[in-house]
Amino acid sequence: MKKDQMMPGRRALLRGAAVFGLAATAGCVGAERPGAPGPKATGGAAAGGPSAARALKPSAYRLQPMAGHGPPQHAARALPRVRRAPILRMDGQDRSMVLTFDDGPDPRYTPGILRTLRRYDVRAMFFVCGEMAVDNKDLLREMADEGHLIGNHTWSHPLLLKVNRSAMREEMERTCEVVDDVVGEPPAWFRAPYGAWNRNAFQLGADLGMEPLAWTVDTLDWTEPGTATIIRRVRKGAAPGVVVLAHDAGGDRSQSVDALRTYLPELIDSGYRITVPSRHSM
Repeated sequence: MKKDQMMPGRRALLRGAAVFGLAATAGCVGAERPGAPGPKATGGAAAGGPSAARALKPSAYRLQPMAGHGPPQHAARALPRVRRAPILRMDGQDRSMVLTFDDGPDPRYTPGILRTLRRYDVRAMFFVCGEMAVDNKDLLREMADEGHLIGNHTWSHPLLLKVNRSAMREEMERTCEVVDDVVGEPPAWFRAPYGAWNRNAFQLGADLGMEPLAWTVDTLDWTEPGTATIIRRVRKGAAPGVVVLAHDAGGDRSQSVDALRTYLPELIDSGYRITVPSRHSM
């Protein structure tokens, strides 16, 4: 008799447990994003067991915050194709030219170049070395704020032909990280030190989302040939689509700073549009 009196209570408890179990199951299923794959069983746990239940993802609203809320969402950047040679010039149908400066930023010379570019309201490219950039983050911010493109010129400017793949990746990645940390996005362009390219440089650059850019006109300003010589080389090489190589660090670059003050307004007066490239224009 005592056993029979307990049966209704046990049946009620069992019904309650079943209802609770169904509700909990429905709640977990509802938390999955539509079409999202279920968690994989790990450690030998059977699918649907306690381990799998713990691995279920939280509600979708936690994964997809409303616009304006939560951490910034960076759109994935399509990786460029792996090239066999660097880009040497851009589409110059509108008489465009690109000015590039390597090895900086250097607080002795980069500010003077930025002032001249600002005076004539033009944009340029700066291929920075990470070991210089990390100590001159204010100049990186100034470059980005004024619309200049910041490219990757490795960390310490090694000859890549003598660097193994692992060390080369580290040289590129460290500089990407510094630029990304300071300006909010990694470089989209890469230039090999000394213009010495190999297969690893092209492959690793593409893996990191960067296009390889070389140059058309070399001012050879690193040899300190004199301001007049630098100006003459730019004048002689000027043409639609040309990419000019100069430097804002790596030695005494006062001649480079002075030369820019003369040849930049001359190029503009000659009808050239000094600009920065997009991937679609190369």
